[in-house]
Amino acid sequence: MKKYFLLLFLVISFVAKSQTYVSVAPSISNIPGTLGGKSNFSIESGRQWDVFSLGLGIGKTTLSSARQDTCTYFEFRPNLNIFQVGKFTNTFTSGIGYVFKAKNSFLTELTYGIEYSYTERLHLNIMFGQYYYSGLKTASTETFFGISVMYFFKAYHPTSIIKQ
Repeated sequence: MKKYFLLLFLVISFVAKSQTYVSVAPSISNIPGTLGGKSNFSIESGRQWDVFSLGLGIGKTTLSSARQDTCTYFEFRPNLNIFQVGKFTNTFTSGIGYVFKAKNSFLTELTYGIEYSYTERLHLNIMFGQYYYSGLKTASTETFFGISVMYFFKAYHPTSIIKQ
């Protein structure tokens, strides 16, 4: 199944007009604990087509040393640009992923953001949302706030479904 998704992703990437990007996203969540326990970090790479992007990310659910063995995750992140005014774009991301070695290993994400096109290649996205973790017998959720720094390998001018 994974091979089919990868094949579909590669075919779409080469056939449709798209742009490659990388993103670094530190964030902080509302879980109890120290600042390191509340801190999250992810790196994402993907392709942008007009109003839609598709990325693959890897990250840490916490930077605390207490849970290092169960905090690494891999995530598939589709994103949609909803509304745009000038250099600002409203974004929506719904992700699905897997947290390695965790009892609540199934991960889903709903994130909203305001993306600012600082230059044609460098974009900043202030984001907030929720991570949902689910296992066989338990589940948990956490709200987070962060900033994503995106770099496009070619000049990119964002578009959206609704334009002003």
